[in-house]
Amino acid sequence: MDRRIFGIETEYGLNCTHEGQRTLSPDEVARLMFRSVVAWGRSSNVFLPNGARLYLDVGNHPEYATAECDTMVDLLAQDRAGEQLMTSLVDEARTQMAEQELVGSIYLFKNNLDSAGNSYGCHENYLISREGDLGRLADSLVPFLISRQIICGAGRLARNADESVSYHVSQRADVMWEGTSSATTRSRPMINTRDEPHADAELFRRLHVIVGDSNLAQSSTLLKVGSTDLVLRLLEAGESVPDLTPVSAPKAIRAISRDPGARVAVPLTDGRHLTATQLQREFFERAAAMVARTGAATAHDETVLELWDRVLTAIETDRADDVAADVDWILKRRLLTRYCERHGLELGDARLAQLDLAYHDIEPRRGLFALTEARGGATRQVSDTQIATAHTHPPATTRAAMRGAFVSAALAYLRDYSVDWTHLRLNDGAGRTVLCKDPFAAQDDRVDRLIAAATSSAPATSEMI
Repeated sequence: MDRRIFGIETEYGLNCTHEGQRTLSPDEVARLMFRSVVAWGRSSNVFLPNGARLYLDVGNHPEYATAECDTMVDLLAQDRAGEQLMTSLVDEARTQMAEQELVGSIYLFKNNLDSAGNSYGCHENYLISREGDLGRLADSLVPFLISRQIICGAGRLARNADESVSYHVSQRADVMWEGTSSATTRSRPMINTRDEPHADAELFRRLHVIVGDSNLAQSSTLLKVGSTDLVLRLLEAGESVPDLTPVSAPKAIRAISRDPGARVAVPLTDGRHLTATQLQREFFERAAAMVARTGAATAHDETVLELWDRVLTAIETDRADDVAADVDWILKRRLLTRYCERHGLELGDARLAQLDLAYHDIEPRRGLFALTEARGGATRQVSDTQIATAHTHPPATTRAAMRGAFVSAALAYLRDYSVDWTHLRLNDGAGRTVLCKDPFAAQDDRVDRLIAAATSSAPATSEMI
């Protein structure tokens, strides 16, 4: 598909402490955060005027799912707008705590592990055609996903069985148990095959990738999604790709995560042994050749290829710090290493564990990544203006444009309404629902009539819609 719909779902970690002790449970803090949301949306599961979805997931994880995006600019802006929205909800919760004389500091983390080792996800969604063999596509994609962490992992300090501490590339690698499966928690796969297209099921599928880390660096998100899109297009076009199937997908992804130097070669079923960068080079070279031969299909193809090549080259030549501004795991490792050197500490020191977590704190005045980016230490791919626009405006070229316009109109005129990814309904007695099955359609006369009914002083009738 030369034009594709993308989306990112991010679950956030939540904590509230005072002098090192928890004062409010995540459930209590989440309720405070979502009080205003429930007030206007009558639920903790709402769709926003920018087309995105905001809700509380299992385990009281605040979650933000971007609207349907068909450009990297929209996706990156929507993703960062979600971070800022979460920050504003935390500010509201702090105000309520002060009014109720509750003690504690709220922390919201864009990461994938809590202090007990429980994992929560960052899920990527890619629209693909219903035609073709999903099993073959997924099998070919798994080796790419196993090795992709080396170019966009979030990094973490991990305590080993002997109580020593080492640095891992990925936060999600250790909780992956299969390449593909319809399960999500019982046996976490890298690709979830549950068939929920949120579109015309005769035409489309939704490829649900749940192996990736939550990224703060915009370049890491760009590389994560952009490289995956290129590999998908390569596979969809029937391009020749060698069999890179690992002997064991779970063992391979863990081995690569534990090897920041990308020197460990994982065994493949054909007898070869390849490192993470060698696996990535197999996909990069074919994707680059496809773009050179057919031309760039998206505005960001050349940017993604240049960044992909530059990151791989830096790691291959033991110069990973050259791309620290673009890759979360490399930037975090450099910050932790410099702190160790400055204070004469080992990785196992408790202060390093605090810094590891602080990297993911999305509070702009406190988060280690946020402060580093503000000082120019992380590459920006979208501007503050583009992010501000994404707070209130959905992507203009996808179905999200209609959803956002309808939600905005219904809220402005205090109308009772219902919305999900494919349905728009005005609950005023007419009983008419507009089904939007084409995620590429940004305009529909039926939706225009529904919005007109929402903004009219007279109740809607089925004839009006």
